[in-house]
Amino acid sequence: DAPDAVEEITMKFEKGRCVAINGKAMSPLEVLQTCNKIAGRNGMGLSQALENRILGTKSRGVYEAPGMELLGQGVTYVYQAVLDRRSTGLFKHLAGHISDQIYDGRYFDPSTRCAINAIWQLAEPATGTVKLGMIKGHAHFLSLTDVPHTIYFEADSSMEASEGLNPVSSQGYLEVSSVEAKAMAKAGLIDIESVWAKRRKTA
Repeated sequence: DAPDAVEEITMKFEKGRCVAINGKAMSPLEVLQTCNKIAGRNGMGLSQALENRILGTKSRGVYEAPGMELLGQGVTYVYQAVLDRRSTGLFKHLAGHISDQIYDGRYFDPSTRCAINAIWQLAEPATGTVKLGMIKGHAHFLSLTDVPHTIYFEADSSMEASEGLNPVSSQGYLEVSSVEAKAMAKAGLIDIESVWAKRRKTA
């Protein structure tokens, strides 16, 4: 029953929290209620999974969380703009740990609280405005604006000569990066044969 037309939504985030929807400032509760309503009518947030339970068994779950899915997609675009590669990896690791701890009923454990504190530290620069378009259970990116802490600079990302990073500099970086790989090859530690083909030979 989801509409056939794209519905656009604008979400403003400050330090990782959504504070306004379509230009209207809202409390956290109002944000979630509004996102549930908007994303829900566009068929978002339906999922099913065969989960690994803490007891070691499998359980089948069917979930509906349209607001959380919409907010999650929106803030992810902000994090992509402000977190470097190492911070992104750490954020994902911490988020996974927190979700596992909460699933196991261990929210108040020291490791959970430490991880949450670290997450909020990483979220400090996550400020920006995201516009998404929703249709038939999907949300696609439209724009990301007002991101004061973005580390994306178009000139530095160009593969051509520009006023930013000189592409020729990549050659030196690759030469340095290849030293370890060449040493491993000389030591016989690099195997270029297809892993799949090798497994079939020994099967």
